Amino acid sequence: MTFIRHAAAAVALMLAGSAPASAQPATASITGMWLNPHRTVVVRTGACGEKLCGWVVWASAQAQEDARDGGVTRLVGTALLEDYRPGRPGNWSGTVFIPDMGKRFYSEIEQVGADDMKLKGCILHGLICRSQMWHRITDLPHA
Repeated sequence: MTFIRHAAAAVALMLAGSAPASAQPATASITGMWLNPHRTVVVRTGACGEKLCGWVVWASAQAQEDARDGGVTRLVGTALLEDYRPGRPGNWSGTVFIPDMGKRFYSEIEQVGADDMKLKGCILHGLICRSQMWHRITDLPHA
């Protein structure tokens, strides 16, 4: 299974959650850089308006090749996580883009601790879902 298909299944099946509406930004604890379990993609999450989004800031050569096969000419800079709105504390729901498939899917994020988040993506209106654990990092991987 190609990287993005793997990540798609995990990323597309990525995201379980929401966050509390409070005086603080709902995205405060989830912002940062996150490495997928295959160590092939890093996404930087941050606020996009009042929502949470995430953009690819690093990708392995294989991940970039897989994305090209799916019609994405430049993976780094691509928004993978879009329009996540807070729900339950530590949870958000939005849309995940799977580059090697060229499609967007419903997804959720659940922050499982300070340095881990569970990403869940679903297809067929939530009938089929998959999850991945992403880990917070402070430095980009070496090429």
